[in-house]
Amino acid sequence: MGMEIQILDWLQKLHTPVLDKIMCLITRLGDAGILWILLAAVLLLIPKTRKGGLILAGALVVDALLCNVILKPLVARIRPYDVNTAVQLLVSKPVDYSFPSGHTAASFASVVALFMAGERKLWKPALVLAVLIAFSRLYLYVHYPTDVLGGLILGLIAGYLGSRLVLWLMAKRENCRAAA
Repeated sequence: MGMEIQILDWLQKLHTPVLDKIMCLITRLGDAGILWILLAAVLLLIPKTRKGGLILAGALVVDALLCNVILKPLVARIRPYDVNTAVQLLVSKPVDYSFPSGHTAASFASVVALFMAGERKLWKPALVLAVLIAFSRLYLYVHYPTDVLGGLILGLIAGYLGSRLVLWLMAKRENCRAAA
């Protein structure tokens, strides 16, 4: 944990008033996965992108279960600001555990889901935003680097599993319709 605190402390040297505002805004985009949930809802409303919306929703459900229901309580890692209490937070203190980063996990689950759904125009900007959200969690001192790395890996896995699950269910539904 010592080296991770050193990395976070080094990132504190990058702070400027403008960058602080930008990072706070970027991190808010990932709060409760709301941006990704809204994107899934919009995709579900448009018949042409409904499949992508289902895949994205499936990935987010798998991510929420793995990240928030299983891993965070199981690992129960305290946040870096609780270790280094001298840091002034720019955002309100998260109330859950630190590992893995839920913002990062949901963001990367969404990127994988959009890629798996063939949403070519969406997955690349989503990837850029996911990287920015992940970095913002370090910049804002609310996650350790390994929390973000764990969130990234978990997001990739959740995105893949959620995508495969939805595609499997869709194929099963089609087979039932064809048999009827």
